[in-house]
Amino acid sequence: MRRVSIFGSTGSIGQNTLDLIRRDPGAFKVVALTGGANIAQLAADAREFGAEVAVTAYPEHLRALQEALSGAPIVAAAGPDAILEAADRPADWIMSAIIGAAGLEPGLRALRHGSTLALANKESLVTAGPLLMQTAAAHGATILPVDSEHSAVFQALIGEDHGAVEQVIITASGGAFRNTPLDVLKDVTPDQAMRHPNWSMGARITIDSASMFNKALELIETKEFFGFAPDQISAVLHPESIVHALVGFSDGGFMAHLGAPDMRHAIGFALHHPERRALPVQRMDLAKIGQLNFATPDETRWPALRLAREVMQIGGLAGAAFNAAKERALDAFIAKEIRFTDMAPVVETTINQLSLNSGLSSAQITLDMVREMDHLARIRAKEVIETTHAA
Repeated sequence: MRRVSIFGSTGSIGQNTLDLIRRDPGAFKVVALTGGANIAQLAADAREFGAEVAVTAYPEHLRALQEALSGAPIVAAAGPDAILEAADRPADWIMSAIIGAAGLEPGLRALRHGSTLALANKESLVTAGPLLMQTAAAHGATILPVDSEHSAVFQALIGEDHGAVEQVIITASGGAFRNTPLDVLKDVTPDQAMRHPNWSMGARITIDSASMFNKALELIETKEFFGFAPDQISAVLHPESIVHALVGFSDGGFMAHLGAPDMRHAIGFALHHPERRALPVQRMDLAKIGQLNFATPDETRWPALRLAREVMQIGGLAGAAFNAAKERALDAFIAKEIRFTDMAPVVETTINQLSLNSGLSSAQITLDMVREMDHLARIRAKEVIETTHAA
């Protein structure tokens, strides 16, 4: 029986992970579940799966969690330190699905224990890719990608010579506004941005998909995880979300991963790796699908893709600055402090200012350096919002 922990268990990735575990009774022992403010879901899942500990990220919700778990032999805890303590509990397999930079430290803790880290928290690689990969290597741990695109690349590369790879292409649906006229984008609302045409995801990642900041993060993540050069990595618009990624080789051939838009593909691959098990996902009928469409993304509509290339070229702490500025800009858009089209300029201005003053391209990265850059970039982005981009 494998011991598993799920960080971010109440989100869409966490819930899909629990769905797969539920379908395989007796194979897994749930050690820790962590979540945010959805205390009812966190407590219900902890009871159902017999978790050893349940942790909410918010100390103000601890009393509610304790009451919801009353009478159950489950430790209730709250706050960032409690999440790190949960990551220190022995587990064979850990799902890292906390949204944002907050997912980095729990993942590092898990790797230091030699665990297999199923990585859905793309910000970990974007903000501290070298540190994450070095930590895994130093402790004999394994990182398995859970983003659908990176799982697809990982699978396409099995048994292949990485030196023979010419290019890696990840696909993008285009999100909620792929057909919206450009002159309308400045007036779209957060509610409109949350309506993804293909995927069922959380609110923040769905808005990131509409702005393509999600895809920008994934381009950087591809570089950090697989080690390919920035000019080998690109994104292509693919409205059907059937092809998740393609790898092109020196003989002119491509390996592609296709599947219905269901995160249980990538989660299930990581959960059962190195075996490939049957999964409860839709089987494709290619004749019924009929055709697959691809196009070059318009970077006037989605400037985040251009910014991602620049960040990859800078390297060092640029990813940490990029992610922090993006998170602050997203907060401001959700709060209706700035327009949808203001987010990319906020991020670009923040990075440009930090590049002049803060040594973003530093070759050595430590956790303290990442924390400091994250803090500095959030402050600088807030200043940019207040002085130049307020709606």
